Amino acid sequence: MGYDTGDTAWMILCTALVLLMSPGLAVFYAGMVRARNALSMIMYNLGALAVVSVTWTLIGFTLAFGPDVGHGIVGGLDFSGLSHINDPGSFAFSFPPAAFVLFQMMFAVITGALITGAAADRMKFPSLLAFLTLWSVLVYPIIAHWAWSPDGWAAQWGVLDFAGGTVVEICSGASAFALAIVLGRRKGWPKDPMMPHNLPLTILGAGLLWFGWIGFNAGSALSAGADAAAAALGTHLSGVGGVIGWLILERRLTGKPTALGAASGAVAGLVAITPAAGYLDPLPALLLGVIAGALCLLAVKIKFRFRVDDSLDVLAIHFVGGVVGMLFLGFFARALFANGGATLGLFNGGNATQLGKQAVAMVAAAVFAFCASLLLAWIVKKFMGLRVSEADEFAGLDNSQHGESAYEIVN
Repeated sequence: MGYDTGDTAWMILCTALVLLMSPGLAVFYAGMVRARNALSMIMYNLGALAVVSVTWTLIGFTLAFGPDVGHGIVGGLDFSGLSHINDPGSFAFSFPPAAFVLFQMMFAVITGALITGAAADRMKFPSLLAFLTLWSVLVYPIIAHWAWSPDGWAAQWGVLDFAGGTVVEICSGASAFALAIVLGRRKGWPKDPMMPHNLPLTILGAGLLWFGWIGFNAGSALSAGADAAAAALGTHLSGVGGVIGWLILERRLTGKPTALGAASGAVAGLVAITPAAGYLDPLPALLLGVIAGALCLLAVKIKFRFRVDDSLDVLAIHFVGGVVGMLFLGFFARALFANGGATLGLFNGGNATQLGKQAVAMVAAAVFAFCASLLLAWIVKKFMGLRVSEADEFAGLDNSQHGESAYEIVN
């Protein structure tokens, strides 16, 4: 079978960009924790890259994209171990199925890595790997099937999720929230200040994430055409809007716009555009980023009232940003260029039906991811334990879990 070489090259490039988001997230998180836990955050992310890649190859891909086994809930085992992906009729892409498998693998990897932000400073490394192994088989592929498989109930119903508002952002935020509840709070939090130890490292990580997000969203068009270009433009503008929205509100609340706020705002805007990138015109994309930046900052402030230690704000930024993006589509969505550019959103000549569909899918993904992750975290806690000892937590996970230091000074 002949494949389009341009689309093939495009998908491989976008896959590489999404892969870059994993080390980008690793240093983004590493800079936000205390110095004695910097390497542990990097190891969490490298661990996610390893275990999720394996589970995706063995069974995750087939559960997400295999032929539906009933009611649009989950795929069958036809592609277990990536067998039969090249059989005639399996897929109808303009590029080899292996490129699609690898592209989607990177999505599963980064979603699992996002969850590690809730485990900062206190979770055993083997226990995290066990949790991510179970989660990457029993949670992520199910939601991916709903939204992205042609047979999934959400896709069949007409829910819009271009690059992962439910699959990546809401799923990771709800799963992180569940893990944080079972883990419990860090010793001393929220009484003791636990400030980022290396903001330049976090800014570098945010830049790598922003760079990779172009491939994340534009690659989801699955071809190098007008839809990909529109998604890339919308992605950048929403990231810019996120910086603006976060800093304006931060200055009003605290009197000073911060570098951490700028990085967090950029991520908030990029999160919000994820489900919407291919369905928004440029100005709505910018507006979405501004709204997401402001609302995610408010969510960060509010979390202290609930006293759940989601250490690096996965819930406040990824869950809230994903919700904002999904609902925003109900107002401003337009169809892909490839589908004639028909309007879908309430403000583009549509009606409230699309908004309702977006809300239902959002709630379904959040409830399933939260409940399933809560159960999986409890199971791992029961059989392996989740937390390091109090002495190891005080000493830092870099030393207690890995026998290393991020900043070894030799005279």
